[in-house]
Amino acid sequence: MRKAIYLGLVHSPVYNKRGDVVCTSVTNFDIHDISRTCRTYDVNQYHIIVSVDAQKQLTERIIGYWQDGFGTGYNRDREEAFGRTRVYESIEKSISEIEKREGKKPLIITTSAKIFPNSIGYKELSEKMMNDDQPYLILFGTGWGLIDEVMDMSDYILEPIRGKAEYNHLSVRSAVSIILDRLLGEN
Repeated sequence: MRKAIYLGLVHSPVYNKRGDVVCTSVTNFDIHDISRTCRTYDVNQYHIIVSVDAQKQLTERIIGYWQDGFGTGYNRDREEAFGRTRVYESIEKSISEIEKREGKKPLIITTSAKIFPNSIGYKELSEKMMNDDQPYLILFGTGWGLIDEVMDMSDYILEPIRGKAEYNHLSVRSAVSIILDRLLGEN
């Protein structure tokens, strides 16, 4: 009943523009904006998935600033948003933590700019989320997208967001906002 919704922003493993499997850089904008969006749509937790130790430490330091440091008193809204943000070194660790919290493995929903055989529309997925008690992990890729193995492990892949132009390269923060509104918004 939309109570066990989790979101993962995957920095590794993802593709770069040459098709190599890489770890992309965590950006401050994605930490802040996606944390706030997840809190606005009552997402249970936002998982930043990054395998490079230095990036994990930096990300945890930024989050800590708003949870424990000066930022706590400076901006309570930001503190509340970051209260649901976690850092994991892999998708598997993220899934394992959700399974511990929820008592069952989440359905894996991925996003892509392409259509796949198991693509699902927003309305259909929103209704599924509303009518069952299954936990869901919605994964967003950075760089040039999630690797094939991640796409293959998906229960569903959301249909692409399409504008009216041929250009189709939204920032991940924008895609998260649009998708969460379509799945969890008022309607």
